[in-house]
Amino acid sequence: MEIELQRKIDRIVGKTICRLLSLLPGKKDNAGITTSSPKILVILLSEMGSLVLAHPMFTFLKNNHPGAEIFVLVFEKNRECLETLKLVPERNILTVNGDSLTAMLKDSLRFIFRMRKEKIDAVIDCELFSRISSIYAFLSGAGLRVGFHPHTQEGLYRGDFINRPVLYNPYRHISRQFVALAQSMENGNGFPLVKRNVGEELFCIPTLNPNADQQEDLKIRLKTDFPETIGKDLVLLYPGGGLLPIRAWPFNNYSRIATDLIEKGYVVGIIGMKEDAPLAEVILSKCKSKYCIDLTGYTRNIMELITLLHSASLLITNDGGPGHFASLTPIPSIIFFGPETPDLYGPLGEKAVCFYESLPCSPCLTAYNHRKSPCDGNNVCLKAIGPEEVFEKACELLKIDTISPIIS
Repeated sequence: MEIELQRKIDRIVGKTICRLLSLLPGKKDNAGITTSSPKILVILLSEMGSLVLAHPMFTFLKNNHPGAEIFVLVFEKNRECLETLKLVPERNILTVNGDSLTAMLKDSLRFIFRMRKEKIDAVIDCELFSRISSIYAFLSGAGLRVGFHPHTQEGLYRGDFINRPVLYNPYRHISRQFVALAQSMENGNGFPLVKRNVGEELFCIPTLNPNADQQEDLKIRLKTDFPETIGKDLVLLYPGGGLLPIRAWPFNNYSRIATDLIEKGYVVGIIGMKEDAPLAEVILSKCKSKYCIDLTGYTRNIMELITLLHSASLLITNDGGPGHFASLTPIPSIIFFGPETPDLYGPLGEKAVCFYESLPCSPCLTAYNHRKSPCDGNNVCLKAIGPEEVFEKACELLKIDTISPIIS
């Protein structure tokens, strides 16, 4: 299902359902968690990167509710990511298929029946003003329903049945806001302004290590399929924009970076989904070098992508999933922001370098506009990031000289 259609359904149908459900009795039940082994549902329908950014929240829940059984609702396309992160047992991963309205309705009914049967105690709705997620929260049957709320800010109407509403703060990193949602469960019936910080160690996410067989299998495949990689270090580029193409740094800049890195003696691999192959072709055609290789669709699952990141020396990427997956590995990364800000969505950890030109119109993708940018498509915020400064930073991270090329 197209993202624009999802927005329309959420705006037209979702608003009506929210108003109707708000008329039902019991919506203000706010007893809180009264058992030492609660069943907690987390709703996180967003892109895969948000699952990585939610890691600290899951750690907080497990530390503060060691007897809890945690369930997670995601879109079907994100299931594999959640399984790879091992945040909850696989049997507790619930999915809805967003490819079509019919499939989504069918899966929604199945999810609601499952949650009613499980007798969920609390729901944490991590979505930013999505109406469908607040509807799921209410229909789950949970007595405690936590979610973001604009309070005195202008915001999207999503009913009044979130009974532990937490103030959305557009100036605070989203991983910390996810933790604030979990913190609010312990606030009793107090107003939901979470006024205490948690330790910084919570935001140091662990490295996700592939096993020896996974590493060896990928090493052999690369040598067989791309013999030019033998004896050379690999730099990965992700030029795709995913669901939001406006987040993409210009292809010509990626081609320039690829050419410069190849001159330094590196092999440059273009990564992405199978659908990103035309983007790779553009860069390969401009580089005209056997040391620029097409790896779009090459990794068969997310764990293989993690393994590939482990084997590379650097990742250069648009804002999106690969940058967040890189934070789970030792690889340094360079990430481009513009329509969104790293202050809110930057990867966790200290290995990422974020380039961001803070123009008057940036960021333009926000929770308040359902990430529908008013931009005319001329993303100057990203075009303003020059390939020269990116190449200089890449050389710094690779610990090589910026002037004299490596002779291969």
